[in-house]
Amino acid sequence: MSTRYLPTWLKGLTTAPENHLAPPQVIVGSKNPVKVGCTREAFSQAFGKIGLVEGVDALSDIPAQPRSEEETLLGARNRANHAKILVPQADYWVGIEGGVDEDSQGMYAFAWIYLLHRSGKSSQSKTGTFYIPPPVVALIQEGMELGHADDLVFQAQNSKQQGGSVGLLTHGLITREAYYQQAMVLALIPFLNESLYPAD
Repeated sequence: MSTRYLPTWLKGLTTAPENHLAPPQVIVGSKNPVKVGCTREAFSQAFGKIGLVEGVDALSDIPAQPRSEEETLLGARNRANHAKILVPQADYWVGIEGGVDEDSQGMYAFAWIYLLHRSGKSSQSKTGTFYIPPPVVALIQEGMELGHADDLVFQAQNSKQQGGSVGLLTHGLITREAYYQQAMVLALIPFLNESLYPAD
């Protein structure tokens, strides 16, 4: 792939040495600051030190508002895999996709985290779920994305790049970044316990 259109920091990216002491270099399949920030915090918690953590415009290849568990997980996988194509020199590629689904209690929100390591090993984890209030559900059913629907109902601006729906509904007790961060750490479990989770 040509590096002509890549930012300067990507052109200079080098593959980390083959040892577990080297700070991992991580590419996130989104430039959303919430997704990049939660990745940086989770990897810092897990490894103590990290190298580069940056976001790229990776494709999800699914609708802007995923409407099922399966579609949302596919979006996260696609983002990680596309991030790898864009920046193949990294150690980890991360896909984060938020979605909605419905059950007998109503429409609920969640996100899938998908991690891909340069060894080919992968892992995934899902956040907790919470139910979406009826005024927001009505807008989603009309075709609006959750973030845009939240902005309209709560008179917010670009909430999905800040506290998110979970932040609005918990009154800031849980921010979108914190919500994703815990699931990211859970997705890292196989990489923190390599002897217990052999590569496929």
